[in-house]
Formats: sequence, C-alpha cells, structure tokens
Amino acid sequence: MLQRTARSLTSNPCDAEDLLQTALTKTYLAWERIEDHRALDGYVRRALVNTRTSQWRKRKVEEFPYDELPERESAPGADPAEAQALRDAMWRAVLRLPARQRAMVVLRYYEDLTEVQTAELLGVSVGTVKSAVSRALGKLREDPELSRAA
Repeated sequence: MLQRTARSLTSNPCDAEDLLQTALTKTYLAWERIEDHRALDGYVRRALVNTRTSQWRKRKVEEFPYDELPERESAPGADPAEAQALRDAMWRAVLRLPARQRAMVVLRYYEDLTEVQTAELLGVSVGTVKSAVSRALGKLREDPELSRAA
C-alpha cells in the first residue's frame, strides 16, 4: 500500500521506489520519537509526502521565459568538422593545464559538480577551488591554439 502511495506521488516507478526507501529510512531514524507505533502507516505516508514536497522544492528549474528565442550554439549550416576541431583544441588546452587545475576544471565543467562537491572530492577548501578554477579559465582564455580555432 505504501508503494502505491509513493507511485501516486511520482511519475516514474523507479523514483517511487527511491521515495519510499527514503521515507522508510526517515521513519527508522525517528523510531524512538514515534509515540504510537500503531499509527506507523500514517507516519510513513506523511514522510512520503513531505519528502516528495522537499524534492519538488529543491528541483532545478532550467527553463526561463524570454521574449525572443536565444541563438543556437551551432547555426543550421555550421560545419560539424569545425565544431569538432574547436572541441579538440579545447581539450588539448585543458590537458596543458597543471594537474590540480585540470582536475578542478574537469570536475566543475565536464562532470558538472558544484564548487562545494569539487572541494569535498579533492579535499580542499571551496575558496581554493574558486581561485584555481579562475586561474585555469584565465589560462584557457589566453591559449593561442584556442584563439586560432575560434
């Protein structure tokens, strides 16, 4: 029955299973604070709804309304070979960065991690990540191979 409740809160069966697992974990962690163990189903259902609401609030909204459509990255008649050459030049420039800066740039922009996640993963402070990435981007902007490729 709890699975059915979780399924009704999400559109994806896998998300429903994750939601139920999270709610059950929260219930387990709060076990000693629950006074009436006969009302456990209601507690778990409330945890399901609260968890789903929290997930919904934290979601990343990536669509913003605009009066005009933005220009496409590559024009309809653009040469795919030129785009690939630019990507190759960018990757070669990234490979020329010092190892620490390269790791931070790859984690931040290729793996799309946040500054905090990158700092935790590398065992450094967030400020170190910010300054190292800033210096790395400066080096990439000044790279002569990239200015020729663009």
